[in-house]
Amino acid sequence: MIRAKDVCKLYGNKIALANINLNIPSGSIYGLLGPNGAGKTSFIRIMNQITAPDSGVVFFDNEPLKPTDIRRFGYLPEERGLYKKMKVGEQVLYLAKLKGLSSSKAKSRAKKWFVRLEMEDLWEKKVEDLSKGMAQKVQFVTTVLHKPAVLIFDEPFTGFDPINANLIKNEIKRLNQEGATIIFSTHRMESVEEICDHICLINNGEVMVQGHLLDIRKHYMNGTYSFTTKEEQTFSGMDVLHRNFLHTGHSATINSVTYPCNLIQKLAKENQLLGFEEVLPRVSDIFIDIVHNGPKPMDS
Repeated sequence: MIRAKDVCKLYGNKIALANINLNIPSGSIYGLLGPNGAGKTSFIRIMNQITAPDSGVVFFDNEPLKPTDIRRFGYLPEERGLYKKMKVGEQVLYLAKLKGLSSSKAKSRAKKWFVRLEMEDLWEKKVEDLSKGMAQKVQFVTTVLHKPAVLIFDEPFTGFDPINANLIKNEIKRLNQEGATIIFSTHRMESVEEICDHICLINNGEVMVQGHLLDIRKHYMNGTYSFTTKEEQTFSGMDVLHRNFLHTGHSATINSVTYPCNLIQKLAKENQLLGFEEVLPRVSDIFIDIVHNGPKPMDS
């Protein structure tokens, strides 16, 4: 859906993007990750044609990105931008018209979204009278109302309580199932694991790692294994990271330099082994590892 080829962006002498190359598959939920100042927002602005790259090309549907493509994008920026003195309904219809919708179609779609997000009573209220969470919902609606092919969310869960964050999360999944390609930037790593199928980690303007999330997590497995046994085990000579007592037995997570084949066989022979799995690292751990130590070559 979107491909960046040798994209570079400079702000004075500061390199925001250093000849990055990345691919965002059509129909994916793509997490754009990185520490503050990594270059995420610079690339998002280029995709939205707010700024242009100093060199390189961004392709959309295998063609260089062009001005008319902007109507096929929906963008929810981290810094929200509603007109505080306008009524909510007027605001939603105004922004929908800028994306090419007729007044009647925009109103029909907006009313359905207001019911879906449990905000029917907001239509006649002024934006300045809304709570932060309600204002976030309004801007979410303005982002998706024109049914764009690509939705870009920059920290979409900021300001939401857990219930509304889960509501928006489910709507993002539903929009993706209906065909939208989703790109979102967030520091909430648990959301990345739950929602994304592809990720890209940018640091200091460079792509550190990108690809299918499961492949990346498997690539960064670090010898952590989880055992569930009938009786509590000592795991002699191994680094036990933590233990839990379960209703059906005992669980322990260990770290081992080599695959614990002999231990698995021993526990199975003694009729103690109830379950075993190699633990995938969390995205947050991979994130920290790459930022501190650099990427681990995918072909190693």
